[in-house]
Amino acid sequence: MHILHLTPYYAPAYAFGGVTRAVTGMARALARRGHTVTVLTTDALDRRHRSAGPASMITADGVRVVRVRNLTLWTRRAANLSTPLAIRRAARTLIAEADLVHAHELRTLENLLVTPLLDHGQRPPLILSPHGTLTTATGRGRFKQVWDRFLSGSVARRTNAVIGLTTDEIADAESLWRQLGAQSAMHIVPNGVDLAELTGPDCAARGAAFRQRYDLGADTICLFMGRLHARKGVDVLIRAFRWTNHKADLPGTRLVIAGPDEGMGAQIAPLLDDRIVLTGYLDSDARLGALAAADVFALPAVGEGLSLAALEALGAGLPVILTPGCHLPEVAAVGAGLIVEPETVPLAQALHALLSDAERRRAMGAAAQALIRERYTWDAVAAQLETIYAGLISPDRRSTSAEAP
Repeated sequence: MHILHLTPYYAPAYAFGGVTRAVTGMARALARRGHTVTVLTTDALDRRHRSAGPASMITADGVRVVRVRNLTLWTRRAANLSTPLAIRRAARTLIAEADLVHAHELRTLENLLVTPLLDHGQRPPLILSPHGTLTTATGRGRFKQVWDRFLSGSVARRTNAVIGLTTDEIADAESLWRQLGAQSAMHIVPNGVDLAELTGPDCAARGAAFRQRYDLGADTICLFMGRLHARKGVDVLIRAFRWTNHKADLPGTRLVIAGPDEGMGAQIAPLLDDRIVLTGYLDSDARLGALAAADVFALPAVGEGLSLAALEALGAGLPVILTPGCHLPEVAAVGAGLIVEPETVPLAQALHALLSDAERRRAMGAAAQALIRERYTWDAVAAQLETIYAGLISPDRRSTSAEAP
């Protein structure tokens, strides 16, 4: 199959969070399985910088990446929107080559500009992955409601299938699609991780380098990794960590907060002390180093699609402390971590339980890696996507694509 992914950002634009890593992971896995994979994206590297790479390139993992220049990055900073006004020109040729188009996130200018092109000629099917962004309950609610009222309908009505991360996301999609007068097939496919990247022979060295860089010594580390956004619960985690140390006085424990500031930096600044390390954004190598260095991972989010950071922590063999909003109840079921409410006292109790018990951490870490190996690798995700894709592509289009040069 020739698969065209449409996304506002792609590797190495990891500053935009889990969506970038998710699209990158599935694109690479599909290419490994023999498919022709093209990614149509923008030149945004983060909210202030552009990618320095060429406009079109084939990456080392076999994915062709086509980047369209944003007219400005100001809208990305102000409203988290791209301005790839020339994307239609690139899309016309790429759509003609593709068996299907897989768009990522709903409320994007990329979708508004590109999906109308699917109305002409031999139309390839359109698949949409919202990546946990549909709900209006976890931020930007008014913006999303206005966008949906005036703009989302045209994209939804062109969509053949929606791929949600969880049953909750599919319920959100079904509700919104009813409001928009749209009908699409609904499927659940989770995120995945690259176990080889998380368990490779250089992990120990990366972990040691991370500890040295931040002067962590042999301390027991609880790691938070994610954007410093209100819905991630980092403020509650800091309070819980301080409460745990005040009540139980656990010597040699540190909280490492890793991620770019998206509005919470000033709010948490008064809560920091010498046991809490704030790293800011970590690039790919440093992120892997943080996971290798950590002993426990905590993410008290109030709303996630399916947290890639949590899946990566599990893949790295870390016991995790999550909340119901992370949508990973199986973590508790298989003994890979604890699920608690995003409140100070239950979080503090969970932190104490794991930070004070190395043997329990080891057992949970082994269960964590087994869970990922069984259910959450990118190759497993790609196999599920193949089945969905094949069911949407007409035999005529598949044969035409196969004959194309």
